[in-house]
Amino acid sequence: MKKTLIILAFAGLTTVACAQQNAAAVKYSKIVSAELARKHLTIIASDEFEGRETGKPGAAKAAKYIADEFKALGLKAPVNGSYFLDVEIVEPSFTVNALTINGKAYTIGTDFSATGSTGTKTVAATDIVFIGYGIGADTYDDLKNTDIAGKVVLYINTGEPVSNGIFKVTGTDKTSNWSTDRSRRIQFIQSKKPAVILAVNPAGAAVRRAAGARMTLKSNVITAPVYTITPAIANDLLKPAGKTIAQLKQEIDANGTPQTQTIKADFATTFAGVETPVKAVDVVGVLPGRDPKLKNEYLVVSAHYDHIGMLPEGTKGDRINNGADDDGSGTTAMLEIARAFSQAKKAGKGPRRSILFLGNVGEEKGLLGSEYYSEHPVVPMANTIADLNIDMIGRVGEEYIGKPDSANTVYVIGSSMLSSDLHKAGEKANNTYTKLNLDYKYDDPNDPNRFYYRSDHYNFAKHNVPIIFYFNGVHKDYHGLGDDVSKINFPLLAKRAQLVYFTAWELSNADKRPVVDSKSNR
Repeated sequence: MKKTLIILAFAGLTTVACAQQNAAAVKYSKIVSAELARKHLTIIASDEFEGRETGKPGAAKAAKYIADEFKALGLKAPVNGSYFLDVEIVEPSFTVNALTINGKAYTIGTDFSATGSTGTKTVAATDIVFIGYGIGADTYDDLKNTDIAGKVVLYINTGEPVSNGIFKVTGTDKTSNWSTDRSRRIQFIQSKKPAVILAVNPAGAAVRRAAGARMTLKSNVITAPVYTITPAIANDLLKPAGKTIAQLKQEIDANGTPQTQTIKADFATTFAGVETPVKAVDVVGVLPGRDPKLKNEYLVVSAHYDHIGMLPEGTKGDRINNGADDDGSGTTAMLEIARAFSQAKKAGKGPRRSILFLGNVGEEKGLLGSEYYSEHPVVPMANTIADLNIDMIGRVGEEYIGKPDSANTVYVIGSSMLSSDLHKAGEKANNTYTKLNLDYKYDDPNDPNRFYYRSDHYNFAKHNVPIIFYFNGVHKDYHGLGDDVSKINFPLLAKRAQLVYFTAWELSNADKRPVVDSKSNR
């Protein structure tokens, strides 16, 4: 009898504790409001911030605004007493002065495009090495027992071996991350130290003409130049072998075996490149957890504050891409959520785990800020339980315009890619509090839009950290001059931000962190 009474008393205490926690969650969620969102976004997406392009004064102003907010909220400055994590970005400038193949000259920007490293160099070769898809997986390896150091190599830069709908690398009808992670195979080839890499798409994708400024992390500056060539140029190279690039691709796909081979060809090129450092920072603030046993575990709430900047000088009319939705809305949501948790902590209701708020730079340049953070984390990635990433939540996406549930919907991407626990936590938060329509349409690594790979959360997923990406979908003003504050639906922005807040509340106060029980979609 006594044992039964003890169990009933404990159950009663647990119920009361849960009710108190839910009440606190609701109380501080009200700080995440349309009014506060309008206050922040009117500043962040103003003309004064000049489109917040990475490396430009507008981005620096945005970074300072976020850091000032973090300081006012009492968040800890975790980068040696600073809120700024310097991100080592460079802007390479590269040109090819000459390229001849079998006596025929080709012109950069017309026949091929190129990226490269620093210095001036001439490379001449009497043969090239065709390396198929340039894949080095356990189940399929184009470079097995092949030394390409100092060689000119040619590879197919899209897709992977497939026959009758089954992909060789995975053994299923799903592609591998050799296709979905665009940088993986070029990094693999670069690691083998070739002299020049020739990349070709057999489908004949158009060569880029005049390319604008391109940025990259200093650590990612390539060691060998990459020339993106047309199938016609590739076929000129392959003539001595009596093959075309399409035939070689077909042979690989049909047999499921590499067709790596050395081909005689007269190849010569001269190129030159320089790197210009770019001033850029991620903005990081930490709210320490209250539970001594859990405070060394961190939940990350992230958004990128950069955008695409201004149109060239001399352009008539409006030149500023204000980026109110992309991603002023996400940055605003992150600041609101930080305020809500900060107020809860001041009232003694703070989260058990620590929360790291991360404003990323360089997302529009290729997820650079989040990539740098993932490789130089302020807290160990092993201690990071999840990343809730917010990128465009201020408008109704084009697919929902005119639908009855348009103002109560958000796309949720990646929640179950690595952790079923994380998916359940997101569902629980929504079912309990916000009751939004969670659309999982794009929650697919094979989505042709590639949304799972196109925002900062992906650099956490690559390190086996579970993620959720909140997104309203694209619209006609995406990366356009029309992405202004006047078009933001602030009540909808606030409700979506509340979903992130409640999910963060659930995760930061749970007894256990989300278990990683799937590794197939990193």
